[in-house]
Amino acid sequence: MFRSFFPNPKLFFLSAILWTVICGIIWFSILGDWQGALNFFGNFVSSQPGPDGRAPFLTPERLYIYSFLIGCGILFSLFWTFYSDQRWRAWSVWGSTLIVLSYYFNVQIDVYLNNWYGSFFDMLQAALTKSRVVSQWEYYSSLFSVTGILVVNIIFLVLLSFFTAHYVFRWRQAMNDYYIDHWKKVRKIEGASQRVQDDTMRFARGLQGLGVSFISSMMTLIAFLPLLWTLSKQVTNIPIIGNIDGSLIFVALISASFGTILLALVGIRLPGLEFRNQRVEAAYRKELVYGEDHDDRAEPLTLAELFSAVRKNYFRLYFNYMYFNVAKFAYLQGATFVPYFALGPTVVAGTITFGVFQQINQAFSQVDSSFRFLASSWNDIVEMTSIYKRLRAFEDAIEGQELSSMEKAYVDSSTTEIAQSEL
Repeated sequence: MFRSFFPNPKLFFLSAILWTVICGIIWFSILGDWQGALNFFGNFVSSQPGPDGRAPFLTPERLYIYSFLIGCGILFSLFWTFYSDQRWRAWSVWGSTLIVLSYYFNVQIDVYLNNWYGSFFDMLQAALTKSRVVSQWEYYSSLFSVTGILVVNIIFLVLLSFFTAHYVFRWRQAMNDYYIDHWKKVRKIEGASQRVQDDTMRFARGLQGLGVSFISSMMTLIAFLPLLWTLSKQVTNIPIIGNIDGSLIFVALISASFGTILLALVGIRLPGLEFRNQRVEAAYRKELVYGEDHDDRAEPLTLAELFSAVRKNYFRLYFNYMYFNVAKFAYLQGATFVPYFALGPTVVAGTITFGVFQQINQAFSQVDSSFRFLASSWNDIVEMTSIYKRLRAFEDAIEGQELSSMEKAYVDSSTTEIAQSEL
């Protein structure tokens, strides 16, 4: 799955983590406050507030850090381009770097919009409470002040989605080519044709959803954690936790950890059931395929028995998903009210404005949703786990490793069937 697309996957991902840490250390210890670089980028963009009093999206500080991150990404990609001769390295190395940097940029737009909402809702509060005069011109000009960045963001997201789709399909093509090259070693494994065609497709589709969501969550945490830490200073007190630095981050982490552990325990049987479900479906489909070419196959009694196994496993899945969904939806609904509960004493004390409240609420939601990525994506993770198990059997056969007892039993039975048909 990974070897077919990435050059030396273990070393590649470990080096990516190590390089990220090194770049972070260089930035925060040496280059972050380099005044010479800030003065240089100040020749291209300005940090002066606009007519509405808000700082522009592209400031010298942001242009500096974007340039630094792009440079780090290029150096990392160049190293792996020259170090490896893997066929798909242009897509796996450069494509991965581009996707990660793109989502970081997208999250920065969310941070900018979060700050915009703060000042916009403060203006709304002033207008509704009549604490100061807010003209229609000020109101509508404030609304239209983000039009440019929103248009850019829409175009950017469309292009990013288009590129990601092609990236994921190249990954599927790499897996397909790899398995086809070793077809003689894997063709006797249960549902071999389905695993090459259907499972690689579902793996790619799952990557496009689950993988992209994971990257987006990580970039959101990187961007919003400092913001939420700063906003926590305006929170006077939080029930149970009290008044500590970064209190809202701890609330989000506790809430997400509780939900993740809860759903992991409740849904612990689901990956195995999904894996078994694919097996019984494959067995039923295979008998139907044999029935297309052989008169003595796909008899009604045989098909009824095979479909009975399909039905039994689906009913078992439905039952397990029922109590899993009770826990999932109860947690997700309850998590919506966590920030309101945490901000209760601060709101009652009236120490923050409506704009700051909205900033805190949205920043908290971003961090909380990123922390509970596993909880929110558990259904997709279950499906990806079952697909991984099936594709892993291919790689065990290709690498000459011993198959699992279930896979070996099927291969032995398939060999017996072939021998009997030849007789």
